[in-house]
Amino acid sequence: MRKVYHKIIKISGNVITVEAEGAAYNELAEVTSARGVSLAQVIRLDGNQVSLQVFAGARGISTGDQIRFLGREMSVSGSDALLGRVFNGRGVPRDNRPEVTDEQSPIGTPSVNPAKRIIPRNMIRTNIPMIDVFNTLVESQKLPIFSVAGEPYNELLARIALQAEVDVIILGGMGLKYDDYLIFKRTLDKHGALGRTVMFVHTAADPVVECLMVPDMSLAVAESYALKGKRVLVLLTDMTNFADALKEIAVTMEQIPATRGYPGDLYSQLAGRYEKAVDFDSAGSITILAVTTMPGDDVTHPVPDNTGYITEGQFYLKGGRIEPFGSLSRLKQQVNGRTRSDHRAIMDAMIRLFSDYRSTLEKQSMGFRMSAWDEKLLKYGKRFENEMMDLSVNIPLEDALDLGWEILADCFDRNEVGIKTDLIEEFWPEKE
Repeated sequence: MRKVYHKIIKISGNVITVEAEGAAYNELAEVTSARGVSLAQVIRLDGNQVSLQVFAGARGISTGDQIRFLGREMSVSGSDALLGRVFNGRGVPRDNRPEVTDEQSPIGTPSVNPAKRIIPRNMIRTNIPMIDVFNTLVESQKLPIFSVAGEPYNELLARIALQAEVDVIILGGMGLKYDDYLIFKRTLDKHGALGRTVMFVHTAADPVVECLMVPDMSLAVAESYALKGKRVLVLLTDMTNFADALKEIAVTMEQIPATRGYPGDLYSQLAGRYEKAVDFDSAGSITILAVTTMPGDDVTHPVPDNTGYITEGQFYLKGGRIEPFGSLSRLKQQVNGRTRSDHRAIMDAMIRLFSDYRSTLEKQSMGFRMSAWDEKLLKYGKRFENEMMDLSVNIPLEDALDLGWEILADCFDRNEVGIKTDLIEEFWPEKE
């Protein structure tokens, strides 16, 4: 029987402090007050002084209320019964259906031993040309989507959830507007993808401490499925909200702030989540795509800045499109040499010519005379933007490569694209 404590010595925001013996870091406790029983978690140990964050908030809790430590950490089910379900940040159902209690696993565990990992080798198809052709998503990769408020990053995640060639989608929403949550749910349900999806959703109206649990809940479930041989894609939005929740708790705990008020362990907190991406030697895999909004479009902001040191590239979402410059998949060379023989050649040639198109636009804006070559680049650039970059384009990789050849043939001569002769002979479209 665990000992019960009745004297809370401090209440600060959603954090309460009690003198107790034998408590462990991350241990759960029940706080019984006039409003009922609330769940809390140990977040700091200082001698016999134990600080706990109350998930539902500390409002209504008084210094004489009862605290009982449970002797266990937060856990979540890894059962297949989770598929098609929606939960909050504590793992409590949002869909008015029963809780799932079997196959419990602890959350927030260390990342996988490198000895159990294998080198990434499989492509995840999305039918989005700017990903599949130019910045291929690789199984077990960890990639952020850098964006600013107002960009359609949640719509992009929803589309990837619908089309990605994986077995299971885990969606973790942090600080979501309720409308965004409903859009995710309705979109997945309408297109028949909800049945392979598990959603952990923290809305802007929920207690801030629940925001911190969403990535750990999502990744713990992903790991359970991956160990069963499933290819799992984890979609997180928005990691800046997660970092802001960390900052709020750190301020409450009176920790010494680092850059822009964020806690000094921000890098470790982010890395502990991203490093869960893995391709198991004899099981499945976990791939992570996580939105990181940049306040003021500032990539030097602490959250995107630290994220860039952890992840394996990034997608830049700007103007409703994935930008070809700045976006990077550092693992794409692991797979795009094995997709089709012309994949790398098309990727390199089209990006090089699009760079020339951007330079031509600058010349045009300054009033310079356009040469015949400039006119070709302008025609090419418009087609590239409309038929490749536009996020409404939805075609398989092979069709996207064929479209690339078609655009090149429509705008340039064979000897102007800088592609090897043997590939030109094999793939160059014949004009009718």
